[in-house]
Amino acid sequence: MAQTGTTIPPSQMAKLSRALPFWLSLVLVPLAWVSALYGGWTLVIVPAATWYLFTALDAALGLNTENADLSTNDDDLHWYKMITLIWGPVQFVLLASLLWYVPQAEHLNTFERIGVFFGVGVITGTIGINYAHELMHQKPKVERWMADILLAMVLYSHFRSEHMLVHHRYVGTPRDPVTARYNEGFHRFYPRVLRQCWASAFGAERSMLARKNLPWTDRSNPFWRYWALQVGFFVLAFILGGWSGVGLFVLQAGIAIWQLELVNYIEHYGLTRKHLGDGKYEHVQPRHSWNAAQKASNWLLINLQRHSDHHYKPDRRFPVLQTYGTDDAPQLPYGYPLMTMLAMIPPLWRRVMNPRVRQWRQMYYPEISDWQAYNRSENPMPR
Repeated sequence: MAQTGTTIPPSQMAKLSRALPFWLSLVLVPLAWVSALYGGWTLVIVPAATWYLFTALDAALGLNTENADLSTNDDDLHWYKMITLIWGPVQFVLLASLLWYVPQAEHLNTFERIGVFFGVGVITGTIGINYAHELMHQKPKVERWMADILLAMVLYSHFRSEHMLVHHRYVGTPRDPVTARYNEGFHRFYPRVLRQCWASAFGAERSMLARKNLPWTDRSNPFWRYWALQVGFFVLAFILGGWSGVGLFVLQAGIAIWQLELVNYIEHYGLTRKHLGDGKYEHVQPRHSWNAAQKASNWLLINLQRHSDHHYKPDRRFPVLQTYGTDDAPQLPYGYPLMTMLAMIPPLWRRVMNPRVRQWRQMYYPEISDWQAYNRSENPMPR
């Protein structure tokens, strides 16, 4: 594949100064506390910073087409890995402290309390789930456990099983719930994904156990761990904030899940792998995910927008994910913050994205004239 841009040598990758922009997510933590302390207009600070500020920074700073040297080893990525490792404790302290403080804060009315935890959900969804995604792909157990804890904080633990066992295997096919179909608006996609992803995740784990002649109730089923962690956070929310705390905890989880699925929606919208017959599809290539090289939003999202390379080589850590040019991967016109806002307005989304999907089809698959079968959903349960 012909990546675009210059290559960063491993010796430079180790420097703290190069990693620091990816630590910008920490700025959102004190902003959440500002909204809790002052209420009022400050409730918009976290969403505004996450969506609008980084969209503006993308416009000002442009694209980043530099690629890390693929020979870079883990020892040279210390300061990059640290942000994902410390985020779990940071998010736990943020969530627990606000669950204790907000329900008893007399200066906040009900609307303001909801507003504070709306902002918390934007953080736990935009940053927390994204970092969990990075951690679940790593080999060290401590990182995979951290991913499970982060996902339990937003009541979406099954995302790990669905992502690892279903999405990466079936991406770009009708059997992947998360691949948004051509012309499928987000408001149709969202309830479908909520329903199908849990079922496909549980089905994938049950099928793995069945191949070992074990029932789904076997203690090795990770869903037991998922449920235990989630119950633990429910109990913690009640201890810290009573029933009000439980309600606010569920609220932030719902906002976080919405943020995740907005990103899932835009990452593969309309892109499909060619069917080879007998239920088989071509191998995953960079062209089967939308690529975005916007500099600032890639800092915020630790290169998640280099999604074309992530699906092509899922074991790469985020600092060495490669970006691709237009010859190898389809390009989003804007970074994720703006694209997720567009996705909430289906007519506008289709006006921007449908011509790009049609151009992609003509570019990579001119031999396919009938795309109807690729636009339909099938039962996503793995077989």
